[in-house]
Amino acid sequence: MTTTSSRGRRRAPSRIGRAAGKAAALQKPRVILALLLLLALTSVMLLDGYLRAEVGGDQRVRTGASSSDVPDEILDGGPILTFRGGQATTVSVPDKTIALTFDDGPNPTWTPQVLKILEEYDVPGTFFVVGSMVSRYPGIVKDMVEQGNEVGIHTFTHVDLSYQSEARVTREMTQTQLALAGAAGITTTLFRAPYSSETDAIDNYSWPVYKELGEDGYTSVFVDTDSDDWKRPGVSKIIKWATPEDGEGASVLFHDAGGERSQTIAALPKYIEKMKAAGYTFTTISGAMAEQNGAGSTGGNGVPGAGVGGAAASPLQAAHRKATGVTLYEGKALIAAVTLAEWTVPALSVGLMVVGVAVMGRFGMMLVLARRHHRRRNRRRFSWGPTVTRPVSVIVPAYNEKECIANTLASLAKSTHPIEILVVDDGSTDGTSHIAREAAERLGMTNVRVLRQENAGKPAALNHGVRSARHDIVVMMDGDTVFEPDAVHQLVQPFADPKVGAVAGNAKVGNRDTVIGAWQHIEYVMGFNLDRRMYDLLRCMPTIPGAIGAFRRDAVLEVGGMSEDTLAEDTDITIAMHRAGWQVVYQEHAKAWTEAPGSLKQLWSQRYRWSYGTMQALWKHRKSLTDKGPSGRFGRVGMPLVVLFQIVTPVFAPLIDVFTLYSMIFIDFRAALLAWLAVLCVQLVCAAYAFRLDREKYRYLLMMPLQQLAYRQMMYLVLIHSCVTALTGGRLRWQKLKRTGEVGTPAGVS
Repeated sequence: MTTTSSRGRRRAPSRIGRAAGKAAALQKPRVILALLLLLALTSVMLLDGYLRAEVGGDQRVRTGASSSDVPDEILDGGPILTFRGGQATTVSVPDKTIALTFDDGPNPTWTPQVLKILEEYDVPGTFFVVGSMVSRYPGIVKDMVEQGNEVGIHTFTHVDLSYQSEARVTREMTQTQLALAGAAGITTTLFRAPYSSETDAIDNYSWPVYKELGEDGYTSVFVDTDSDDWKRPGVSKIIKWATPEDGEGASVLFHDAGGERSQTIAALPKYIEKMKAAGYTFTTISGAMAEQNGAGSTGGNGVPGAGVGGAAASPLQAAHRKATGVTLYEGKALIAAVTLAEWTVPALSVGLMVVGVAVMGRFGMMLVLARRHHRRRNRRRFSWGPTVTRPVSVIVPAYNEKECIANTLASLAKSTHPIEILVVDDGSTDGTSHIAREAAERLGMTNVRVLRQENAGKPAALNHGVRSARHDIVVMMDGDTVFEPDAVHQLVQPFADPKVGAVAGNAKVGNRDTVIGAWQHIEYVMGFNLDRRMYDLLRCMPTIPGAIGAFRRDAVLEVGGMSEDTLAEDTDITIAMHRAGWQVVYQEHAKAWTEAPGSLKQLWSQRYRWSYGTMQALWKHRKSLTDKGPSGRFGRVGMPLVVLFQIVTPVFAPLIDVFTLYSMIFIDFRAALLAWLAVLCVQLVCAAYAFRLDREKYRYLLMMPLQQLAYRQMMYLVLIHSCVTALTGGRLRWQKLKRTGEVGTPAGVS
């Protein structure tokens, strides 16, 4: 055994320590920003769900309740209920007068048609609007008010208020007032409860609600005549049922939303013509009250907290108040937020569909291509060429690897292929080089050289090893990895083909008996090795794993060695090899066992470096998209696949989980659960096939459902964190993970 030294042992330069500390200090804000992005997405979805009554919806409708607590004069009174001076009073519509009222709008299809008819016949209407619909279609409400029609509140989410708490009632009213303020710059004192009809339907549960709202200044409006147009009985029946008897005045109910309203649109002109011919006039609720009372007051001088105040626009709109101050700005903010949700959620839905198709397409592609790859490479007649038997150099970069380096050398001592071993100590402070020398002496290994250098990072250590290597093929491995005896021999066989410049081996998780280890084991077998089969067949392998890979020494030097430009030096040089015209292949039979991170913190650190480094490498080699020849092939085939499958799809994949969780809670739990289980089954099939190809034990797949619930979410956050770092221009030094040395020789872990 021979040893060499550069300048002796030294600690890492302080500038590197400062850079690493500064980078670490920047990570927390970026993690917080990534979480805030997810929170914003969830908030937008909840707002959209609330608008559509998926969140907080209540379909209960009370019927058949007693009205023993309701005064008889109210039950037998007119359709307009006020509480002026704290006294409940009803007002009837004057004879030969129709107050046309419309519920459940606005609707983008039917409400504009109703407004057009009213304008053509010079007839006003009173529209009891649903706040969530107002916030979604503010322009229609603005047109409605400017045309001279009157608006009232029909709650924000169309719930039966008799079932709701006092706080919910207040919220339903206030939110609708804000929606009106943002849409048309007004608030209103008119109210009609969902599912209400005539005053004789007031019961002991709804009566307290009307009294409370009356004390707040609201006028509650009922009906005298119901067209029942929501039943779609036909135009003639709608007209008949909407016609009052014996010339009586009436508050008449139609609907401009809540369903298909073509019959209402057809009936309305005929109804107006009929009633005008019978000598009827049309007015709003405020107009009816003014005519009945002989004055312009509607009762109710304001709504606390609604920002009411100012003069009414006209006697027909006397219930309107001009929105000012905080109410106006809060209303505009509500409309803006809803507009954002209206644009965002459909876009997310499209994104979800694209992601879903991409994910399922990837699974299908992996299965088909992996099977083809396996069958092609394992045919009896398959050969890379003449057996490669010449010695190769194995480079082991090591930084503070005292726990693992002895096991690494012990595994290499059993190699069936002639090798020289170069342990490059990158300024370790824990005696790694001393332990390496002792281990080599104890094992009787005369083919080990220990090279020492100042701490400069893993790429520099690998480059030192490449320059010092005596053979034309170099195998690179990590200091925490152990090789199977035939790993080197299997790994170098593809070099029999002169077009092959680099070979990726089959890295496996050695410490797989913990929950985190089992999750990573599944990921390595399915996500990494199955992918590599696909990329190998497509001739666009994006990454040679640092744990086990081999290169032609001249090819490495040709592309400039291992670059320090990115955190993913393995991906960087792999792409560089493609661009230089070399083929990069996958050798599934060359197996190495590596120690995966043992804690969530270390796992986050490692995957963050991987994902961010991959983004750096792709950006560095972006010109391959327009290159010709071999470089252009990777740019046209490999880079789009890596961007789609390793960045875009994973970034948007949380949409699947968010929408699934949303659907389970607010829409249809059973359907959402079945959909999630179906996707899980597809993943299980892919994983099982990958385990079969690698001859792994299926029992680890029992951890897959839990992996999907916990581990995958963490990987999403890591990738989002990396994207945020990339967008903000962050820079992170290569990091050293804490090792335990628990991965021994292959016989102990296989």
